[in-house]
Amino acid sequence: MAKVTKDSIIGDVLDMYPDTAEYFFEIGMHCLGCPSARGESIEMACAVHGTDPDALIAKINAAIGE
Repeated sequence: MAKVTKDSIIGDVLDMYPDTAEYFFEIGMHCLGCPSARGESIEMACAVHGTDPDALIAKINAAIGE
């Protein structure tokens, strides 16, 4: 996986970059082990949690060097 986007599946991001979990926790996504995280895009999860997907994606991409 290269650059993370709004369409990236949370579970895939965590599989490739486990250290990014802290960024999900920071915005209140504490259910990263739930079945939804395995199939839900970052954009979908941010909509449910009322957070800005662009801000989260920027943090993740900065952390993984993209």
